Amino acid sequence: MQRGPAPLNVEFAFTANVQLGEIRILGQGLEGIRRFVPIIGGTVEGPDLTGRVIAAGGDSQTVRSDSVIVLEARYMIQADDGALLSVVNRGYRHSTPEIMARLANGETVNPEDYYFRTVAQIEAPIDSRYERFNRLLFVGTAERTADAAIVHFYRIR
Repeated sequence: MQRGPAPLNVEFAFTANVQLGEIRILGQGLEGIRRFVPIIGGTVEGPDLTGRVIAAGGDSQTVRSDSVIVLEARYMIQADDGALLSVVNRGYRHSTPEIMARLANGETVNPEDYYFRTVAQIEAPIDSRYERFNRLLFVGTAERTADAAIVHFYRIR
């Protein structure tokens, strides 16, 4: 008897409103234009985690020749109970040239008009109530505003 794939259970965990600094263009790299966006703060709210984004870290980006932005954000979250969590969030953002230009100009764009998805690993202290995060992957749907990336994280079980 052949079995099908195990079901993928996804549940909403929290939303991170990650405040961003000014984009810094590092120049042409082997894989595309390299950029860095400082992470300068933010908030986190949801059933699994509430707290704040620490003003440290950043988002290393590569704009590929096919206009896909490859993202790798590394930052910390301080939970309301004081626990510090490390986040590594990787993903893609892309759309039509017109939509990407509007986003680059800081315009408000309907998130359904562009693809912005991520996959995250979150490291938590082993003696904290968030220890289970160390054994889970998170996926995210995200929105870009003029000064923030708003990521809705879902835990995969």
